[in-house]
Amino acid sequence: MSSLAQQITAAGLADHILSERQLGRLLGGGDARRYGLVNRALKDGSLLRVKRGTYLLGRDYRSQTVHPFAIAQSLVPGSYISLESALTWHGWIPEAVFTTASVTPGRKTLHFDTPDFGAFSFHPLAIADYRFLIGVDRVQMGKLTAFVAQPLRALMDLVALRKEQWSGVEWLTHGMRIDPDRLVSLRRKDFAKLRSTYKHKAENAFLAALEYAVMARKASNHD
Repeated sequence: MSSLAQQITAAGLADHILSERQLGRLLGGGDARRYGLVNRALKDGSLLRVKRGTYLLGRDYRSQTVHPFAIAQSLVPGSYISLESALTWHGWIPEAVFTTASVTPGRKTLHFDTPDFGAFSFHPLAIADYRFLIGVDRVQMGKLTAFVAQPLRALMDLVALRKEQWSGVEWLTHGMRIDPDRLVSLRRKDFAKLRSTYKHKAENAFLAALEYAVMARKASNHD
C-alpha cells in the first residue's frame, strides 16, 4: 500500500471520493510533495483518478464498492441522477443502462468516459427557477450519497429531453415498457408537485395528460 493510501485509510476516508483540496489538508506539506505522493499512488493503482482533481482509492483498498451514482455526483456537483438511469434504478424500465445519466444545472451537455467507472452523461433542461430539485431524493449509498429523481420526475425529465409529445399511455407501456401497475401507483400529489417545474408548455401538457390517463385507469380499476 502506498504512503498516500495509508494516510487516507488512517483518516477514515478509504471509501470517500476526495478532492485536491481534501488531499492537501490531509497530506500537508508543499505542492511538490503532494503531487509526488499522488503520482506514485496513481502509478501503483492504489489511487484512481475520477477526473482531474478528484480521486478515489483503488478497489483493493476500499471496504465498499462505490456506486456509479456517487461517482456522477463527484463529476458534476449539483447534478442529480435521472432519465433512464433513475427509471432503471427504481425498477420502472427493464433495460440495462450502460451510461449513468444525470440532469445538470449547467447549460452544456457533458460526457465523461472513465476507465474505472464507466460512462456518464449530464444534460441541461429548461427547469423553472427554484424547482431544480423538486421530486428528487437524497439517497444514502454506503458512506456516500447521491441525488436521485423520483420515478415521475425521471420520466418527465426524459420527456423534456426528447421533446416527446403526448401520444397516449401506450408510449409508456409499450414503447418504454413501463408496467401499468407502476403508473397506477402514482398519486395526485406526485403530479401536483411537478406542475410548473418545466418552463416549456409541452412538458406541462404531457404531465397533465398523463395525470388524466393515470387517474382514469385507477377509477376503472376500482369499478
